[in-house]
Amino acid sequence: MSFLFRVLLTLGILELGVSSVTAQHQVHLDVASFRNDDIAVKGGVVEMYVTVSGKNLTYQRRGPKLFQAAANVTLEAVRNDGTAVYQETLTLKPPVLRDTTAVIKNPLSFQKRINLPEGRYTVRAQMRDQYRATNVDIVEVPLTVEFGTGKPLLSSVVLLSRPASRSAVEANNFIRNGLSLTRAAGGLYARGMDKLYFYAELYNAPVGQALNVRYRLRTPKGSKDVATGQTTATAAQGKPTVVTGELDLSKVPAGDYSLTVEIRNSKNQVLSTQTTSLRRNPADYAPAGAVMPR
Repeated sequence: MSFLFRVLLTLGILELGVSSVTAQHQVHLDVASFRNDDIAVKGGVVEMYVTVSGKNLTYQRRGPKLFQAAANVTLEAVRNDGTAVYQETLTLKPPVLRDTTAVIKNPLSFQKRINLPEGRYTVRAQMRDQYRATNVDIVEVPLTVEFGTGKPLLSSVVLLSRPASRSAVEANNFIRNGLSLTRAAGGLYARGMDKLYFYAELYNAPVGQALNVRYRLRTPKGSKDVATGQTTATAAQGKPTVVTGELDLSKVPAGDYSLTVEIRNSKNQVLSTQTTSLRRNPADYAPAGAVMPR
């Protein structure tokens, strides 16, 4: 065996090892929890936003030069003792393609909104390719539903691909407090997405008090801010206080980051804070907007 061949073989094995470690999930799961609109109900509203990549699905012939894939996605919410409190299976079918060699195969996104009692959960999404039994992917997200503290408390922070906007359409899973929310699927800010937007709700805030909203972007283990922003809000009466903001990402390099949002009162005291994760990849294409599941 020649020296060159041994070197190439070693590099090939190393590359396979790295690829297996860095392989990305085919299904992405975002989970957000909010206080129930009926404050007498103990528990919360949980939103599950799921995105399935179309690149690795198996496409079957549907007619002359027509091909289509299909995937089953099972969603579960499981207590720490293993008890399932919610389970549902949805079927996703990407648009029909005339050429399955196309590099870009549209991903599919959908959102479900359910009610859960207070407690600690694992939310799970399992994707199964209908036409290739071995093509299975599972992701899990830990979730705590707890809004009965009586103290100022932030909901989950929802990452958006565009600003939250007033909507006159009929209420649906994508509207909260009259605002239409367009998720940044998988927390991905990709090509052409040079601004980050977010939405959250603050509960139990002192009515009428001016609030200072500060937020910062850092690498997961970093101690220095990559980007910062701030805005103001006024505590609402009888309903959640809506918290929104935006950050310029145009100079933020590719990588993984954490966004921390904190609420301070007029005395500069921190009332509540919440953190979420995101990924910046200007070279990639972002998934299309979500659809209502059938």
